[in-house]
Amino acid sequence: MKHRPSYERKYNTKPKDLGEKAPGIMHSNSGHASHPSGSSEISLSSVSLPIPQLAAEGSCTAENVTIDLHSPDSENGTKSGSRHARPCTHGRSQNRQAHAVSHETNGPDDASNTDSREQSSSISEVFHFYKWLEKSFPYILIFSAKLIVQHLTGISVGIGLLTTFLYANKCIVYQVSLRDKCSKLQCMWLLVFLVNTSLLLYYAFSSQALYYSLIFMNPSLGSIQFFDALWIVGITDFIGKFFFMSLKCLVLLLPSFLMSHKSKGYWYMGLEEVAQYYCTFVSTPIWFRYLIYCGNQGSSVEWHFGIMLALLYLILKILVIFGQRKTSKNILRLFLTQPNYGTVATKRQCLEVDGACAICQAEFTKPIVLVCQHTFCEECISLWFNRERTCPLCRTVIFTQSHKWKDGATSLQLRLF
Repeated sequence: MKHRPSYERKYNTKPKDLGEKAPGIMHSNSGHASHPSGSSEISLSSVSLPIPQLAAEGSCTAENVTIDLHSPDSENGTKSGSRHARPCTHGRSQNRQAHAVSHETNGPDDASNTDSREQSSSISEVFHFYKWLEKSFPYILIFSAKLIVQHLTGISVGIGLLTTFLYANKCIVYQVSLRDKCSKLQCMWLLVFLVNTSLLLYYAFSSQALYYSLIFMNPSLGSIQFFDALWIVGITDFIGKFFFMSLKCLVLLLPSFLMSHKSKGYWYMGLEEVAQYYCTFVSTPIWFRYLIYCGNQGSSVEWHFGIMLALLYLILKILVIFGQRKTSKNILRLFLTQPNYGTVATKRQCLEVDGACAICQAEFTKPIVLVCQHTFCEECISLWFNRERTCPLCRTVIFTQSHKWKDGATSLQLRLF
């Protein structure tokens, strides 16, 4: 047998078709997998792989990328493994620019959407709180009922004192507005009513010696807790108001030939200013004792902390009093000087206005001419200036200071702290 050279066997062997080996993946551009039977080499000129390229963000579409594979023995002499793919950078840059433009264009809309979301969020929070309150209402009612029962005595006394104060304050203001026509019997009844209410309250709680707090002493309650201190301060504040309201009733009972209505107005104002200062000071010893009290088992740290809180409380009290000094100074000056509203009117000035007061529509009684040249009765204009600072006809400002509390009223503000 004649042996063929090895190089002939090498090149005469027909390779299988590449399409059969990997169908649908690799296809020859020439349409033939091998050369005819006389050729001596295999040429893979170009093989294409259909690879779907992913679409870009709205601008690059799916494309087929062709990869040309050239054999090292190719007749054209090109390098194998070269890949050619068309990038999509232009489309991406356009997409970024369009997104930026749309963001700038929709700026106000985005802000309005943010505000609407915040508003809806706040409404949702309020709704959830309402739902929680609705579910918790029975429990709140149960614990409130227990708290009311535990402090039923204090709540009842507080309601009684508040009712008494409102009734007496309204009656005093009404009687002051009547001037000479005020009822002396009604004033006496108010005086007796306020005094008896105070004595009855202290008698009912005589074991606690609450009247000590009126003279800046500590009642006999032993250790003072928060509600105990609040109880003592509240009763003392109301009793202090009742005391000064009784003094106003005494001033109201004085006849007009002993004290004019103008002077009574300044006395009402002075008594109310003193009452407010007294109620501010009278609660200080009670809260000071409560702040420094730390119990029998209290440590030195608690004691020092209580001292620090008590000193801070005193500093705040001093600042409050210092802030009121200007108002108190003006009231004291008005009380001592009692300035006139104007000058005494002559008969000619009275005749110019037909001899009748514009307030009471009657003949003048001690006529007074204001700086705006309007004439009124002294008592009528005094009653007017108890609440106002301007002329009742032309609204000219007569006083720069506010003559507060000259109508006999008492402040409802509770000086609890």
